[in-house]
Amino acid sequence: MKGTGAQRSQGQLGKIKQYRALLLMLVPAIVYYLVFHYAPMYGVLLAFKDFKITQGIFGSPWAGLEHFQAIFSDSYFYTILKNTLVISLYKLVFGFPIPILFALMLSEIASMKFKRAVQTVSYLPHFISWVVLGGIFFTLFSLEGPVNAIVKLFGGDPVLFLADDRYFRSILVATSIFQGFGWGSIIYFAAISNIDPQLHEAAIMDGAGRFQRMFKISIPMLAPVIAIMLILSMSGILDAGFDQIFNMYSSQVYSVSDIIDTYVYRKGLIEMDYSYAIAVGLFKSAVALVLIVTVNTAVKRFGGRDHALW
Repeated sequence: MKGTGAQRSQGQLGKIKQYRALLLMLVPAIVYYLVFHYAPMYGVLLAFKDFKITQGIFGSPWAGLEHFQAIFSDSYFYTILKNTLVISLYKLVFGFPIPILFALMLSEIASMKFKRAVQTVSYLPHFISWVVLGGIFFTLFSLEGPVNAIVKLFGGDPVLFLADDRYFRSILVATSIFQGFGWGSIIYFAAISNIDPQLHEAAIMDGAGRFQRMFKISIPMLAPVIAIMLILSMSGILDAGFDQIFNMYSSQVYSVSDIIDTYVYRKGLIEMDYSYAIAVGLFKSAVALVLIVTVNTAVKRFGGRDHALW
């Protein structure tokens, strides 16, 4: 047994020496996460303290669960929680399938030049900041913008869409899909390119058409990737897109657009109620953790261990 343990440790040391160059490449990433993600976690203590700037984090008195009690007794918190869930679910339901369908349809195009051109154009919005995109959409949906010009053309009255709570969520979802569907399709393109061409060749010989091959070969082969992406999407279901909403919303549409992140921003950075803001953020992180574990367990049970993250 001792000899076996020694041999095992020597084997592990040998692997470390063999891959030392690759391991060294990991060091900057590990340092980054330690410094910017794990080290600041001590700030979570503020959620349980009555923070005073002059006394610092450790010197401020303990408040226990006082801030969490204030959160759940605040009726407005349930409004922002509802808005966050509704917007996130809309984006998930309508936005999640689009990159998959886009990748499947584009993979059927024979012309490589046309395919690459479409891919390049679809990726571009991902690299444009929401500050810029927000300005573009404000112009498009303004009273004198092209959208209202079309409304007037058909005899309608102009509408300030981004200040109308009847349209704001729909615009959020549509613009979010526009910005991200091309970039989100990359992983599906990669998965489709790894499908064995002999499967399609055999299906063609059996008389299968494009749609039959798509539903019988491509989609089943994409199932593990789709399951993993769904799990990762569920982990961020309480995010709802701070950058997008912050650059597009206004006080007129708070009732349908104010989410947890924008609420935390106002409470923490504008009202300087740091402890309350961190308590809200901690609640959001706890819910996200529960959701990702639940979805991963469900995928593992119904789809098999190969479709789950762990």
